[in-house]
Amino acid sequence: MAHIIDRARAEALIQEQVVGTIFQEAPKQSVFMSLARKLPNMTSKQTRIPVLDMLPLAYWVNGDTGMKQTSQQAWDNVYLTAAELAVIVPIPEAVLDDADFDILGEVTPRVHEAIGARVDGAVLFGANRPAEWQNDILTMARQAGNNVAGGTVSYDTLLGPDGVISKVEESGHMVNGAVASMAMRGKLRGIKTTDGVPLFKSDMQGATQYTLDGAPIYFPQNGSFDGTAAQLIVGDWSQAVYAIRQDVTTKILDQGVIQDPTTKEIVYNLAQQDMIALRVVFRMGWALPNPATALNSDRLLVPFAYLEPATAKTTYKATVTVMDSQEEAEAISGATVDLNGSRKRTNASGAAEFQLFDGTYPVKIKASGFKPASGTVTVKGAAAALSVNLIES
Repeated sequence: MAHIIDRARAEALIQEQVVGTIFQEAPKQSVFMSLARKLPNMTSKQTRIPVLDMLPLAYWVNGDTGMKQTSQQAWDNVYLTAAELAVIVPIPEAVLDDADFDILGEVTPRVHEAIGARVDGAVLFGANRPAEWQNDILTMARQAGNNVAGGTVSYDTLLGPDGVISKVEESGHMVNGAVASMAMRGKLRGIKTTDGVPLFKSDMQGATQYTLDGAPIYFPQNGSFDGTAAQLIVGDWSQAVYAIRQDVTTKILDQGVIQDPTTKEIVYNLAQQDMIALRVVFRMGWALPNPATALNSDRLLVPFAYLEPATAKTTYKATVTVMDSQEEAEAISGATVDLNGSRKRTNASGAAEFQLFDGTYPVKIKASGFKPASGTVTVKGAAAALSVNLIES
């Protein structure tokens, strides 16, 4: 259904002037883009990032005449693909003429806020994730086992040996920031030491400084944080990168027609109906390259973790089974299965299991001595499976 700022919606602005400003909160921007590392602007729809995929090894030499062994190093490609966010806001010219305020000036920052919320929702939770983007941060953390279940907000779930901070440190990274729902503030204030002293409130007269192990906690107010999926997300945000293909651009249209996206029916004819339309466009891409490190040499871990709510959202098991192409096919153990950015190794049965929300996920499989292969897994309210036979190289 098409939307419009008609006279009824702008009635509060078409009246005798009482005050000179409209009192409203400052528009909230994207918390992800404020924390992640910004790369130079993209010069094409897709940008390739070479990523270290395998570390070389060193060996002790046995005796004066011992044989020196060889090693290798490998790189992989991670791609940033630009996706587009856009909106058109039609407004009758008569409404603009009769308004006591600059309607376009009021609409534009709110559209920017909506863009920030969409970016955060897609990157953090996969909400309306563009098909060309890799998995969201929560999905990648879950495949790496970096989700802390139970829903209890305590010292142990946050800072304990099996808490969210420790999950990130196991990958060889330090947490430099956290993002949480607004409801988390009250839960954090309720955490007390064994002596009954609040951990997050030392001075009842001053503002509470919300940090985890020295890392600041941010509470998005743009409506993007999905409290049903997570209570808190922590990580090394410098490892997540984004690049802008086209910065937020606005254009005023006074010619053309606007169609219903579903029915394709013409809803407005701007010239014929004396209307204008504000068109806003923004294009960007993001990625979590996750290069190999000494503590994460196979890139199966990720530098993010999250605390689940008391009732975790339902996921479904997706199993990728890798076999060889012999007449009596045998399982390939240790094959790398890359499911849209989430990596696992196959077990002795040749299987790699993922826990996913509904969606379609591209899969790439690599194994030593075999040609790479690809496929697709579609999860739709039930468990899914994909079987791939690799051909020897």
